[in-house]
Amino acid sequence: MSLNPISLDGRTLEGGGQLLRLALSLSALTHLPIHIWDIRANRAPRKPGQPAGGLKPAHLAAVEWLAEATEADTQGMVKGSQELYFAPQRRKIGETSEESKGRSPDQASKNVRKSVWQNVYDGGRLIRRETRIHLSSPGSVCLILQAILPYLLFHPQNAASNTTSQAGEGLAATSVPLRVTIEGGTNVSKSPSIEYVDQVLIPMLVQRVGVPPITTKVIKRGWSSGRVDIGAVQFDLIPFASGSKLPRFDFSDRGEVSKMHVSILAPSQSARNSIKGKVTERLLARYPEIDILFPVEEDTKNGARLYLLIVAETSNGGYRLARDLLWERKINSATIDTVVITVVKELEKEIERGGCVDEYMQDQLVVFQALAEGRSNVDSGHNAKATLHTQTARWVAEQALELAFDEQGTCSGCGFEVGEVFLDRETQQAIKETATELEQMGI
Repeated sequence: MSLNPISLDGRTLEGGGQLLRLALSLSALTHLPIHIWDIRANRAPRKPGQPAGGLKPAHLAAVEWLAEATEADTQGMVKGSQELYFAPQRRKIGETSEESKGRSPDQASKNVRKSVWQNVYDGGRLIRRETRIHLSSPGSVCLILQAILPYLLFHPQNAASNTTSQAGEGLAATSVPLRVTIEGGTNVSKSPSIEYVDQVLIPMLVQRVGVPPITTKVIKRGWSSGRVDIGAVQFDLIPFASGSKLPRFDFSDRGEVSKMHVSILAPSQSARNSIKGKVTERLLARYPEIDILFPVEEDTKNGARLYLLIVAETSNGGYRLARDLLWERKINSATIDTVVITVVKELEKEIERGGCVDEYMQDQLVVFQALAEGRSNVDSGHNAKATLHTQTARWVAEQALELAFDEQGTCSGCGFEVGEVFLDRETQQAIKETATELEQMGI
């Protein structure tokens, strides 16, 4: 693979944060350097006279964390920057950053960068690694997770090989559990909510894609409406083991809707009861045989905060489709009717399309299709076109990994192996081809 940076025009297709997040994810894993210009240039400025796009605090937090985790060389890693160069340091499993540069640990002991991880021991045994990402504003916790999750799951430094205890004793090669705490917004406009991540994204990744278990814990809610509140969410996961690959996956034949999961965040018990009753009535009128569950009912403690998520779970393999709405204005009976009617109708349309994913899940599967071994398929429904976010994600994956998605969204992934030196693939392939030619020549 060439060490020339992969150049990406930030105005391409959706031209927003999705392009940046996926490019960072793939660069952090493969060590392929990237150069993005006109970052988020398709986004209008918040105020007249301000530049369009650029790195917002939430984008910058993801860039900074991945830069520290991969010891990347960077340029343009500042708030508002419209151009970014990001080149992770290349090294093998177990190799220190200084060894990868050809220096002994003793020679460079004063130059070692502080790790983003803090090791947690129990009786001298490493039981967990922890890290924290802090936002001073309620930027989306879930979008930061989207940027770093592939690195957390697939990066060889997280799949601890030859891990040592605090006392220096060798442990069997294993994957050490990771705990990631992200501070910011849990319910933010134009971003997936923590409820969507917990009830749709994670179950689909674990049950249908095959990633290791991930659990979430909302420590404190963070809102962008009303009084600004900074929240925090704790994610616990176990990375893929060193040497493993993600097998191909197939999203098809979802079956019928069998359950509905309804999450309600509203400022009073009467408002929550009203929403609960209206949602139940409408869902049973349309789907009389389903079970309706209410996993989340909470007080928002603000008269201008209301959030409703409805998740449809299917009978064949637990596929999940969802629709939600975050209301950030004064709440009354008419408001409640509007929110309930809107969410139920939009979910009905999503279900009628017959797909295995909703439109907000499409783009979040692209990185896993690209990294999997074999041809992965995602059925998005009858005559369903890829969303602009999905088209953008596919374009980034194609540019970075030299693969292709067809019109149906099917892709033969690169078969990324945890621990491989991805940049050496071209060299290894050339060696194999030369050996084959010599064998055919009888040499």
